[in-house]
Amino acid sequence: MSTPILATKLYIPPQRPTLVRRSRLLERLNAGLHGKLTLISAPAGFGKTTLVSSWIDDLRLPIDDSRADTATEEAIVNRQSKIVNQAAWLSLDEGDSDPTRFLVYLIAALQTVAAQIGQEVLGVLHSPQPPPMDALLTTLINDISAIPEHFVLVLDDYHTVDTQAIDQALAFLIEHLPPQMHLVITTREDPNLPLASLRARGLLTEVRAAHLRFTPAEATAFLNQMMGLDLAVEEVAALEARTEGWIAGLQLAALSMQEHHPGAQDRAGFIRSFTGSHRFVMDYLLEEVLHQQPEPIQTFLLHTSILDRLCGPLCDAVLGELEMGDGRPETEDGRPVISPRPSQTVLEFLEQANLFLVPLDNERRWYRYHHLFADLLRQRLQRQAAPTPDRPSLGDGEEAVAALHRRASRWHEENGLAIEALRHALAAADFARAAALLEQTWRTMDESRRSARWLGWVQQLPDEVVRARPVLSAAYGWALLDCGELEAADTRLRDAERWLATITASETQSTTPAMPMLVTDEEEFQALPATIAAARTYYALARGDLPRTKQYAQRTLALLPADNHLRRGVPAALLGLAYWADGELALAHRTFADAIASFQKAGNILFAITGAYILADMQRVQGRLQTAVQSYQQALQLAAEQGELVRRGSADLHTGLSELACERGDLAAATAYLQQSEKLGAQSPLPRWRYRWTLAQARLKQAQGELDAALDWLDEAAREYVRGPVPDVRPLTAMQARIWIAQGRLPEAWAWAQEQGVSAADGLSYLREFEHITLARLLIAHYRSAEEAHSIATATDLLARLRHAAEAGERLGSVIEILLLQALAHAAQNDIPSARIPLTRALTLAGGPIGAAGYVRLFVDEGTPMAYLLAEAAAQGIMPDYTATLLAAFGAETQNRENKVSRQASPLPVPPVQDLIEPLSERELEVLHLIAQGLSNREISERLFIALSTVKGHNRVIFGKLQVNRRTEAVARARELGLV
Repeated sequence: MSTPILATKLYIPPQRPTLVRRSRLLERLNAGLHGKLTLISAPAGFGKTTLVSSWIDDLRLPIDDSRADTATEEAIVNRQSKIVNQAAWLSLDEGDSDPTRFLVYLIAALQTVAAQIGQEVLGVLHSPQPPPMDALLTTLINDISAIPEHFVLVLDDYHTVDTQAIDQALAFLIEHLPPQMHLVITTREDPNLPLASLRARGLLTEVRAAHLRFTPAEATAFLNQMMGLDLAVEEVAALEARTEGWIAGLQLAALSMQEHHPGAQDRAGFIRSFTGSHRFVMDYLLEEVLHQQPEPIQTFLLHTSILDRLCGPLCDAVLGELEMGDGRPETEDGRPVISPRPSQTVLEFLEQANLFLVPLDNERRWYRYHHLFADLLRQRLQRQAAPTPDRPSLGDGEEAVAALHRRASRWHEENGLAIEALRHALAAADFARAAALLEQTWRTMDESRRSARWLGWVQQLPDEVVRARPVLSAAYGWALLDCGELEAADTRLRDAERWLATITASETQSTTPAMPMLVTDEEEFQALPATIAAARTYYALARGDLPRTKQYAQRTLALLPADNHLRRGVPAALLGLAYWADGELALAHRTFADAIASFQKAGNILFAITGAYILADMQRVQGRLQTAVQSYQQALQLAAEQGELVRRGSADLHTGLSELACERGDLAAATAYLQQSEKLGAQSPLPRWRYRWTLAQARLKQAQGELDAALDWLDEAAREYVRGPVPDVRPLTAMQARIWIAQGRLPEAWAWAQEQGVSAADGLSYLREFEHITLARLLIAHYRSAEEAHSIATATDLLARLRHAAEAGERLGSVIEILLLQALAHAAQNDIPSARIPLTRALTLAGGPIGAAGYVRLFVDEGTPMAYLLAEAAAQGIMPDYTATLLAAFGAETQNRENKVSRQASPLPVPPVQDLIEPLSERELEVLHLIAQGLSNREISERLFIALSTVKGHNRVIFGKLQVNRRTEAVARARELGLV
């Protein structure tokens, strides 16, 4: 559904007759054209919009050589070099906080410069799978780059937009801005943009309140020449000082003096009393200006102040049958002419009277009040409507204001402006109308990933209003599910289910429901049973109720037509997740892949791309790392094949690629992927992206040896967690416990096991497999520290049971990890021959065809004990290429830790006891392992990234400590001591 365009938002405000030419500011704006952004930031009433509109008018004027006597030749040349051929304008309001709406209007503004801009973007923006903002902007920037002429784009009143996604989108646009475009932003507050960076690079021009304040000369020109007050120099100075050059205050003061203080003495008294804070000054001027208008004009101003934009028909609709005057004193008694609905005439009068009405087009059809004046009028209107001791509850005043909003809502709805209609309906507390509008807009907003915004609106409705509408109740439930509020969602779904049961009962028993049921969207009502069944599938899975999940999924599929691929894909995907949670990996993968295929058949590439992250995670559990990489890459390619516009789910894809790169030991690539994920994810509406991203950050920090930082990221992830249907196969608390074990903080790890109720005697299940493997790690670590035989025996038994279950479930990733722990358990008991058996099996699986993507961190994270086992395996000729790769990774790991030792206190793994007078250092042990592998001194130098002379020096020290004279003797002695 396309977004209706309100053309008046795109009009450049025309010049006012009371304009003071501000040459110093115009020159400042001209000088800023070399950069990317001009920011005009100041409080309300400082003339920001007026300045920019006059500057644009000045830029578009042709060069007049006859004015050479008033301008230097250099100034004329500068102006010719900076001449701007065209300008685009967009007046923003609160409704533009929605990123889709913002982009539609941004393109509409740019199309006033070149009609072809953004056509491709608009073509996909309203599709069922709208792409992410930066992809859209990339296409838009390419369109702008094709424009031959220079132009300016003005975003007026940017402070009314309060959405992080729009700030990020605008930052992207500014960073990649083509040279022929210059952006101007007017705002009451600094936007969340990279201003410091732009300022440092000389690409930002700033105009702030200090610049915008009228100077004494400008105040004199305004008050005396434009407003005709003929004030003395000291009087102008007093007003200018007391308003601090605040233009709106000067204008209000001038209007008051024009009408009611014409004499010199009156003016002097007025100026003396014109003091205090802005709030009191505004209150005073409101009384002075507003109350001096005829009663019908005051009523018009107050009643139409609820509108962001005004036109004659809209004002007529809001005022209803109220009689109004046109403002012209044409009767004998001097009162305004009264006619039924002269709104257009009144608007023209208000403009002529300088009563803070801003025309939005040259035809004088659309207007808006000056924002400051509108705020004052609304404050006054609310004050009149507020309860009093005589009217403590909703009275005539509040009802009158509500009636204004209801009329505005109807007019906007009739003219295709649903968002504005909804806003006024809620302001009127017309909850029935708001409910009907929300019911009609739910499906569209849900499919465009705006359910959170929709949820904010529906939560303003009274409970009884929602409960009377089964479609709205079900939609409410779905929106709550998306945000992880499962219990609240259950309540709303029960309301919808009761209506279905009531309808069935009334049909079979010919009874009438106790309360009337309301339905606005008949199509959604007919699909309600399937909608509820799908929501129940989601709800059951998110709560871990796998039998009900499967039951509801099958029911949903039975209710939906076979050719409705999009809606059938949702329960099919949830069913695949249920099989995953049950440990049926092969069935889960097959079912979920079929669901993704259904999304693609329906043309919903967004869902297909989003699902690819989950599919690849299943493959990762299966140990198919290379297949997982291919799944991510294919999904990214699928987005690229859509013209690089469909990339909504690519943030998660980059997170997944980061996790795999980290496992392969490519930490630089892992970091780059996470940076790209953050760039995309900040604009993504996916509620769980941030949680996944912080987990990946924690994993990366752990791989980099920064264990405290990893724990900090896990704490952040806990704050970002949103409950959902994807099984939590790697619980966050177990991740924390693993880091505590690596840090030697075993008491904290034992406390985790007790809190979570994890015991070696538990029955095994897939969802607790990660926790039980963590417990096995804890038992081995406890044995190393306390040499308690019971601990290692318990760990060995638990690992045997875990391995059997993982092998039965074809979870190769878990099998490899369990095998490594079995090897470490034997090594901890100094039983190297027994350790070699599971280690050989792990190396074969991890480095073979299935795991050819290459497990690295799985081995390296086990520390020095694993390095010793790998060196022994290499000496035995076991998987020589793979073990060499892993030992090289250990070498790089040790070097990194040595570089960080002064900055980080996380302990290194404890090496085995050395029966030597002077033990070998870790680096000397590494060199010894490589000597045992048969590497030459030069090869060792290249492997460890150290100088050849350093290797020779290590050799001399090693030979001395081992009391040998040559390499072969050193290897033999090391084997006797169990060092290699």
